[in-house]
Order: sequence, then C-alpha cells, then structure tokens
Amino acid sequence: MRILGIDPGLRITGYACIEGTLMAPTIVEAGVIRLDASDADDPSVSIPRRLLELERDLIDLLERVRPEAVAVEGLFVHSDHVNTAVKMAHARGVMLLTIRRAGLGLIELKPAAVKKSLTGSGRATKAQMQEGVRRVFGLAEAPRPADVADALAIALCAVARDLAPAGGSGLGAGG
Repeated sequence: MRILGIDPGLRITGYACIEGTLMAPTIVEAGVIRLDASDADDPSVSIPRRLLELERDLIDLLERVRPEAVAVEGLFVHSDHVNTAVKMAHARGVMLLTIRRAGLGLIELKPAAVKKSLTGSGRATKAQMQEGVRRVFGLAEAPRPADVADALAIALCAVARDLAPAGGSGLGAGG
C-alpha cells in the first residue's frame, strides 16, 4: 500500500509518501512544499496566491508519487490563535478538494491521535515525534524540518489505524 501523509501549512507543508506494511514501511519520498510568503503583509493577495501555489504543487506531488490514499492531519484550534486556524482551514480545504478531484482515498487524522499512535502520548513534543519517526524508519538522523517528521507520522498512523488488518494496533510507544 502506498500512502501519502500531509502536514498542512500555508508557509510550509510537510509531505511523506510511504509504502509497505506497518512492520516494514519504506519512504518513497519526503520533503516540504515551501510557499512564497513575501507579500504576507497583504492577506487579500498573499493567501489566495499561496492557495493557488499549494494546489499546483500538490497536483504535481500526487502525479509524481502516485499514492493509493492520502492522510491529512486535522485542524487543531488553539484559543490564542484562532485567526491562524482559519487561515489553515483554507489550506486544508484546497488539499481536500485536490485529493478528491484526483479520485484518491482520504483519511483525516487528529493531531493527538497521530502523536499517540507513534509515541504512546497524545501530547508528544516535536522532538519526540522526530525521534519516533527516526526509530521506526531506522534513519541515522531525525527528519528535518519537523514538518517532514510530522508527515511521516501521519502516513504511519493512517497505515496503523485504517489500513492494518482487523485487530491490528497502532504503532505504540515502542514503535
């Protein structure tokens, strides 16, 4: 099974395509989509332009890695950053529409579920997530930036939760 994990962002979107089984996953491709935020002082221009850029980059990515399904991290709204969540919702909307237009299966995962699946704790730090991903894939170093590690964890969680055989469990704290 080939699955693409996406950690949405309006400046940096992490992505990771993996294949294989939960016990032996391999990385097909992983990286970030960096969107130009040079005109961020004018949201009426910047946000629509970045959304269009995101759509084009995501279409290119889907055509290049050819996943069977795409897992996207759900929206987390912190009461101190509601405006950021609204902007992020725009990016997720473009992603969800692009994925559906491509005819791909869509799996939406809550951030805490992804963290718990990989580390055993729904409140894991970025460093803990990076170390968990490094360990699962047997990497010499933790993936950087953290958006790449998050995307890898999202893809792994999708495999563990939605694609594992009946009775299968998540990755657990031990990986």
